[in-house]
Order: sequence, then C-alpha cells, then structure tokens
Amino acid sequence: FRETIMAKAEGHARHKKQTGGAGQFGEVYLRVEPLERGAGFEFVDDVVGGAIPGQFIPAVEKGVRAVLSGGAIAGFELQDVRVSVYDGKHHAVDSKEVAFVAAGKKAFIAAIREAAPIVLEPIVRIAISTPAASIGDVTSDLATRRARISGQDTLPGSRAEIQALVPLAELQDYLSRLKAITGGEGTYTMDLSHYDPVPPRRQQELMAAFKPQEEAD
Repeated sequence: FRETIMAKAEGHARHKKQTGGAGQFGEVYLRVEPLERGAGFEFVDDVVGGAIPGQFIPAVEKGVRAVLSGGAIAGFELQDVRVSVYDGKHHAVDSKEVAFVAAGKKAFIAAIREAAPIVLEPIVRIAISTPAASIGDVTSDLATRRARISGQDTLPGSRAEIQALVPLAELQDYLSRLKAITGGEGTYTMDLSHYDPVPPRRQQELMAAFKPQEEAD
C-alpha cells in the first residue's frame, strides 16, 4: 500500500524544549499539494528573509522525509506530494538541527491530515492463459476479485488469453484457485500497472489499525 493526498493544505509546528542550559527551538510553516500519480516527491524551499536560516532547511527536509517513509495516516510510504516550506522562526542560541527536524516532521503530519489523505493499493496487469472451455469460470472468478477485464485473445490449441487489471490484494490465493477452475491447465503472468485508492471501507480499516509511535518530543 501507499499513502497520498488529494488536496492542498498547510501545516505549522513549533518545537521548543528547555533542559537546564541551552534549549531547542524551531518553528516551521509549510504547505503540501498533490502531484500526478507516479510523480514521487518534491521539496521546495520558499523561505525568504532568513526566517529559517539556510543551514536548517536540510533539517526540515529530513523531518519531512521521516514521515514519507513511515506514513502519516496508515503507516505506508507517502508518494506524489510536493512540500513547500515558506516561513518559520529561529532562535539565535537555541535553534539546532534536531529542533527543525522535529518541527518539520510535526508540521508535515499536520498538513497531511488536512489534505484529504487516502490510502492507495497496487493494481497489477494480469494475463491469464486458459483452456477456451474455462473462460467463463475464469472471468466469473475475476469478477469476485474487483478485476476489470481489458482484453481477450484466442490462442492456438483451443486456448485463450484474458487480460485484466486486478488489485494485488485480491490475488493472494489466485494460483491455487486458477488451477482448480481450469483442471490444472491455467497459467498467468502479472506486473505492476499503477496505484488506485482502496475502497472506502478498507481505507477506514487500515487507518483505524494505524498506531503512530508517540515520540518523547
């Protein structure tokens, strides 16, 4: 699975910690927006006037990337999102890298949760070779797996090939099932096509099962 967003949003976080002597301080304002499916991730520094000194921008990105890998809503890698850091605050003495890592992370999570986040699932292209007599059974079984039939060809030797797009999650037991409905004569190949949103009910289940690790900071 993967996570992504469907809307633009903004996030803000301040990290402030005082422990006896020198403290930690960093404040970050950022915005997020969705990119085209498959575009990946972009990080943009839009800070002007030194609100966040240049040496701390990589720390903000480090905090953002920590969320990318671990997810914000269901524990899966985030993709197809642009993050633009546009403002913040620093302290001449207390600002440290660790403070801006923490603030960047928290601001990014806050923005993601306001940006219509969704969970995506991998969709695979599958090509099934089957005896022609089994076509009906194979297509009926595919229908129970949320498949979209995309084509069908006649093959030599009274065989046929069916092409379809199917969520990978629906194919866990497929080899044994295909063998059963084709008398052991069916075979298939598959490769990743793209990612699509998971059905709403499954989305709620995945998000409900996610327990983000509470951090000391």
